[in-house]
Amino acid sequence: MKISTKGRYGLTIMIALAKSYGDNTPLSLKAIAREHDLSEHYLEQLIPPLRNARLVKSVRGAHGGYLLTKMPEEITAGDIIRVLEGPISPVEGIEDEEPAKKELWMRIRDAVKEVLDTTTLDDLAKFEENDRQDGYMFYI
Repeated sequence: MKISTKGRYGLTIMIALAKSYGDNTPLSLKAIAREHDLSEHYLEQLIPPLRNARLVKSVRGAHGGYLLTKMPEEITAGDIIRVLEGPISPVEGIEDEEPAKKELWMRIRDAVKEVLDTTTLDDLAKFEENDRQDGYMFYI
């Protein structure tokens, strides 16, 4: 299974929204695109499925943008990846495989699902924040 830019950038949007959760201030896609050097137009294409899945809501107006509909602890990476990428499976047609390979593919699928379904947006936001704080700064 290969996660495309849809899944990767979708996680980027959702992590940014998780980091601003609680502010009750909508975050614009323009701000997210600028901070992560991504195409705002491409991010706009990822929002409708996330909104349809009720993971985000939009706020209109001059200071509009997007907010999470649930707490970051309640949304998993698996929720987001499934919305944007579809079912999690390392290969198509697992049921048609011979038993030894079928077992391998199912174990890989289950391991990936376990990681995605136990990693929350809160975990990812905290990890990203800690990673930035752990950076070294050298002055000469």
